Amino acid sequence: MNGADGPDEAVMAGVAGEDAGEIDSFETRVLEVAQEAHGLRLDRWLAGVASEFSRSHLQGLIAQGLVRSAGRVLESASRKVAAGQRIEVELRPTAQSSAFRPEPIALSVLHEDEHILVVDKPAGMVVHPAAGNWSGTLLNALLARHPASAQLARAGIVHRLDKDTSGLMVVARTLRAQNELVRAIAAREVHREYVALVHGLPPEAPFSVEAPIGRDPVSRVKMAVVPGGKPARTDVMPLAGTVVDGRRYGAVRCRLHTGRTHQIRVHLASRGLPLVGDTVYGGRPELGLTRQALHAVQLGLVHPVSGAEMVFDSTLAPDLQPAWSRVVPR
Repeated sequence: MNGADGPDEAVMAGVAGEDAGEIDSFETRVLEVAQEAHGLRLDRWLAGVASEFSRSHLQGLIAQGLVRSAGRVLESASRKVAAGQRIEVELRPTAQSSAFRPEPIALSVLHEDEHILVVDKPAGMVVHPAAGNWSGTLLNALLARHPASAQLARAGIVHRLDKDTSGLMVVARTLRAQNELVRAIAAREVHREYVALVHGLPPEAPFSVEAPIGRDPVSRVKMAVVPGGKPARTDVMPLAGTVVDGRRYGAVRCRLHTGRTHQIRVHLASRGLPLVGDTVYGGRPELGLTRQALHAVQLGLVHPVSGAEMVFDSTLAPDLQPAWSRVVPR
């Protein structure tokens, strides 16, 4: 499941492939090249004697200067090894195996109790470790703040925001809370609203976009409105429309009824209103913004244990405020 604008579909319990038990230090091995391996490429030979690592990872170790022979660094993966040659290699863990580690990262916390945590995620923070972002994530911060969350699937994360979307998220701190939040999100019982800046002037009246979303048939890294996609509905409340430096901009408030990947971004772009800064879906980096102008401004839920109704509001992210003030009259 990829990150979403709004929360994506609930992250279900039971996470495969989280290498939390792997070593977090490196091992140095000194190995002798066997007669039958004479003439093999260095990376191919290493893949045979250190088969717990991928060949691409071992090539990275070579590039980092971590493979030596007779005190000299072996810099080329294609270099041929010789029978009887003694080779020393520092077998450092992969980035992925080190990903699920606590990191003392400050969080903006709006509410915290025994069962849940409500945070205001900044733009630029990845929610869950993945390729290219194995550290500095919300999950890493949660593991440091609440070590017991290591016993929960994804450290209690039950929904996501895109890296460049800021705003409110709820996180479970107990298994009971996690199971109930997962159920509530799947049942559309969690209320989620966002504000966004768009290119173009939105209609004056509120409108809804109800269009199925699936993987873009041309670009697999994008989502799109496609026949046969998953049902998706976004309610849109226009807040303002204006012209700045000869260009048209609008401000809208969106309510999600579903949580498909990139839902708000895709739905608004399908109506000719791409988000400012969202270069993936037709937006441009204008008004001083280089990320999509999208902020999760309100989160409403029933407390998963006490049953109390809770509503949280977030102020606009600091980097969005100057652009917002140019579009929305005070």
